[in-house]
Amino acid sequence: MQEQDLDYIVVPVGLLVLGIYHFWLLYTIIHHPSRTVIGLNAQSRYQWVLTIMADPLKNGVLAVQTIRNNIMASTLLATTAITLSSLIGVFATNDSDTKLVYGNKTSLNSSIKRLSISLCFLVAFLCNVQSIRHYAHVSFLITTHALKGKKDFIEYVAKALNRGSYSWSLGLRAFYLSFPLVLWIYGPIPMFACCCLTSFILYFLDTTTQITRDLHTKSFKERETEDMEAA
Repeated sequence: MQEQDLDYIVVPVGLLVLGIYHFWLLYTIIHHPSRTVIGLNAQSRYQWVLTIMADPLKNGVLAVQTIRNNIMASTLLATTAITLSSLIGVFATNDSDTKLVYGNKTSLNSSIKRLSISLCFLVAFLCNVQSIRHYAHVSFLITTHALKGKKDFIEYVAKALNRGSYSWSLGLRAFYLSFPLVLWIYGPIPMFACCCLTSFILYFLDTTTQITRDLHTKSFKERETEDMEAA
């Protein structure tokens, strides 16, 4: 393979590896949510909202503090993303590249590499801003007393909370994607290796074990039993 052809072959294959993994992850979250950390956490947040809104006068302070911690985490990621994006824009005028690995053609697509990294951090910034928006909205709704039989309102609050968490997860995914794009500066081979390694690591971070699923299922059933007895 010619050195000038590596960028056109290895880079798309690396991005395809990440794309296939996240397509599988999305499919699993939709059809088998308990097998993924994201789906299982969404179910746990729903149970948390049920517990908090059962007695908002007693649990209101705890709920607001918990949501505030999530807002602080999203604010930190958003600030980091926009700062890194700005720094890349400042140093975009520097055209000096270092050829450390075979296949890193110094004059090829340097602007595209910087643009890809900047867009990645901008997406992370926007996702975390949306996360802050949803969390702030939930902080008002979760302290509202939900009357018995008003499960539609509780489900609305839980969906708003999960939207904030999904936006946060997307912003974090954009940070994960930035690692292969940064290594692309040093050549397509490090970028491809990082794509494969990132997909391998994310698989173990995103999937759950049978023990974890059983513990959550047991806690969910106990909660449902308590709700039926209270009703």
